[in-house]
Amino acid sequence: MAAVEDRISIQLQVNGRQHQVEVAPRWTLADVLRHQIGLTGTHIGCEQGVCGACTVLLDGEPVRSCLMFAVQAQGHHVTTVEGVTPETGLSPLQESFRDHHALQCGYCTPGMLLTAQALLDRNPTADEGAVREALTGNLCRCTGYQFIVDAVLAARDQGRDE
Repeated sequence: MAAVEDRISIQLQVNGRQHQVEVAPRWTLADVLRHQIGLTGTHIGCEQGVCGACTVLLDGEPVRSCLMFAVQAQGHHVTTVEGVTPETGLSPLQESFRDHHALQCGYCTPGMLLTAQALLDRNPTADEGAVREALTGNLCRCTGYQFIVDAVLAARDQGRDE
């Protein structure tokens, strides 16, 4: 008979809401977000931190949630793609992705959006080189990245106009 895994109770602040969850200390943040909290916008791809599909923001900085234990996120602010999506409609960056055809299958899109959002929050005047550098850790097998870069630059320009 397999041993029952010990669980501990932790509090996570995700998208501005507190969540009390029972987790095994070895569970990843990605798994807890998806399976305990029900936020399935965080995708799991390679489970090695290479593809970027699981990217979330931790205190505003992009992190690979497949490489982070959920217990490590306690006391920090976690933002998932659901947290940057307004209750109605889309965020300006999401609209730009739609308008510039910056997604195809959509699997990498949440990680791309959060990485780009963190960049624009940190550097609202980011040039194309900065956008490309920020996105180097996010892999997409469907596009050639140009539409994604175009979408981020257009959202940047829209932010300047507002």
